[in-house]
Amino acid sequence: MKMPRLRIATYNLQKCVGLDMRRRPDRSLQVINSLGADIVVLQEVDKRLPPRPAALPHDLVERDGWKILPFGAPGGSLGWHGNAMLVRADLSVLHTQHLDLPGLEPRGAILAEMKTRLGPLRVVGVHLGLVRRYRLLQIKAVLRHVARRPSMPLILAGDFNEWGNRAAIDSAARGVSFALTPPSYPAPRPLARLDRIAHSATLATVATGTLREKPAHIASDHLPVWADLEQSQ
Repeated sequence: MKMPRLRIATYNLQKCVGLDMRRRPDRSLQVINSLGADIVVLQEVDKRLPPRPAALPHDLVERDGWKILPFGAPGGSLGWHGNAMLVRADLSVLHTQHLDLPGLEPRGAILAEMKTRLGPLRVVGVHLGLVRRYRLLQIKAVLRHVARRPSMPLILAGDFNEWGNRAAIDSAARGVSFALTPPSYPAPRPLARLDRIAHSATLATVATGTLREKPAHIASDHLPVWADLEQSQ
């Protein structure tokens, strides 16, 4: 009997401004739709200046059948500190929450608990800081918060901004393991695994990849990363 699978993806949209310096939200959404994902965690979805309106318009996203989880703030933003989450209509959302993260830069994370074909699932989307010390503190802060929530399989996904050896974030991210996703940055010639997906031991990675086909090669300076997950045996 075939095990049910779920595909999660993470993508830094760079405010929908591509390497050609054109703001093309329709192109960004074309890339998102091409992923074939059930859940997409996004970074840099809003414009920079207050009230930080969405770079990826709500109506464009909803027209293509996505549910936008309620992380936005008044003024039309799509996310929290630029982090947003889209899910397919067959997923039932139970709880959503913003998380403030420590560090010199303003950073936040988003948390959603939902019913999926794999059962109950908690997904946390992150865009971590540029300084390693604060990145590690931010991972630990997320996991401390999760530990106070009811027990549930966990996925962490986002732009971890980690260029170097994985040992440091592996040590900070106790209780989850990182999928061996391909490099995703810079998009024309990926060298660094900035965009990552990690999960608890109750889940198993069965496949991973990046989307490199047009227009993903130019729609952002990051490539989107995906992972197919099953319940672990």
